[in-house]
Amino acid sequence: MKTKIVLLPLDERPCNYLFPQKLFLHDDIDIVLPEKLGDKKIPAGLEEIDSFLTKECKDATGLVISLDTLLYGGLVPSRIHNETEDKLKERLHILKDIRKANPKLIIYAFNIIMRCPSYSSSDEEPDYYEKYGREIHEIGAAMHKSHLGMENTLPLDEIIEKVPEKYLNDYISRRKVNKALNLASLELVKENIVDALVVPQDDSCKYGYAAIDQRDIRKAIIKNCLEDKVLMYPGADEVELTLISRMINTLKGRKPKIYLKYATEAAKSIIPLYEGNMLSGTLKYHVLSAGCQLTEAYEMADIIMAVTAPAGNMEEAINQPSKYPEYYAERNIAEMFDFIKDRLSEGKIVTIADNAYANGGDLQIVRFLNANNLLMEVDGYAGWNTSANTVGTAIAEAVDTYHFGTTARHQNFLGLRYIEDLGFCSMIRQKVVEKLPEYGMNYFDVRDKEGKISELVKAELEEFIKNELSSISNNLKILKLIMPWRRMFEVDIDAKYIK
Repeated sequence: MKTKIVLLPLDERPCNYLFPQKLFLHDDIDIVLPEKLGDKKIPAGLEEIDSFLTKECKDATGLVISLDTLLYGGLVPSRIHNETEDKLKERLHILKDIRKANPKLIIYAFNIIMRCPSYSSSDEEPDYYEKYGREIHEIGAAMHKSHLGMENTLPLDEIIEKVPEKYLNDYISRRKVNKALNLASLELVKENIVDALVVPQDDSCKYGYAAIDQRDIRKAIIKNCLEDKVLMYPGADEVELTLISRMINTLKGRKPKIYLKYATEAAKSIIPLYEGNMLSGTLKYHVLSAGCQLTEAYEMADIIMAVTAPAGNMEEAINQPSKYPEYYAERNIAEMFDFIKDRLSEGKIVTIADNAYANGGDLQIVRFLNANNLLMEVDGYAGWNTSANTVGTAIAEAVDTYHFGTTARHQNFLGLRYIEDLGFCSMIRQKVVEKLPEYGMNYFDVRDKEGKISELVKAELEEFIKNELSSISNNLKILKLIMPWRRMFEVDIDAKYIK
């Protein structure tokens, strides 16, 4: 009999809606999704969500649920809604009803701390963020530093004057409501409605509004002695993979041991781009959140995870190869791969968290894998968006192999990671962006999901496979490619690896 896991994703993007099934759908695992969600700033229908959850959870074994989707209809809608705190708290009662109808259901939830980007753009934020986003971020950072008794470059009063009062009040009031719901979700854990909760820090910084919220929520976690059931760490779009990994580990009564192999030990203390915590601490949270545990001895490990992060400041993938010694002198890639090859020869599960750069993988890594015919010999690879996104995905791939072996679905997903993380994110995205003016388009608007730009991206990626993945180019095919949010940040690819 199949184990039924119900999933309410964070939104309709492939990383949230499609990745869990692409990786974890097996003969004995069924992952059930809503047929339809929203469309970027258009929220999912809340009544449809309620009906989906009520129907599907009655006979399910597990539920992985985004509270942002339950409450607001998705991630982006959570940043622009106008709902009241009381009305949103009422929506949490559906989880109590679900628990009552199925007392044995394992419920893992996650509820993201609202981000505060350091740049001005309304693509995923309120309209006024296009003009005042950077200033709103600076106000939050100045307030936080003031609370800590630290000096800021500009006086707080001077920064506040740059943002119209109505816009700042709107932003602050929404943050207040969202934080109240973050805190309300803790009560669900206290009441044993939710078995485990993750509070991800989306695009976080060390100082600012989001960091203030993190501080207050962490205080509540500690006050209520919930540290073992509520985990707060950098991440967002990988959390579903992480919690499904945890669900499967729990159901199978296993806790895989993971050994971390750094390309440089100095990487442990860096703070990755778009995150506010040191890497070593974040990695511990990701391992714990996935239902795994760390081991200091690789001989005792079930899984080896290679970590490619630099020794110092992290750069964007489009800037590679880096000119800084934190990348080319401090990282010992040769020693790391010598270690990987030996562990593969011993039959260990090996996954690569390629967080050398932000928003794309390290071409040096894929070229070594390709030259040594190791692309499909490793059990996992990820190198997309933030370091946290990468780490969570790499762990999930390893957990999948640990329980189910090297299946055709797993190989398809691994091949997809090379195409998307290295091909699209690191190389092709910027190349196509530079051509967009020729079509009267821009980064945030390519008009259609399927059109000239999706065709151009697909053609460029097929060249990438031919040139950079030459050892498997005859076996790896792109079946479909669309631009899901009609912009250049993400892509939806169906890929197939044929042995």
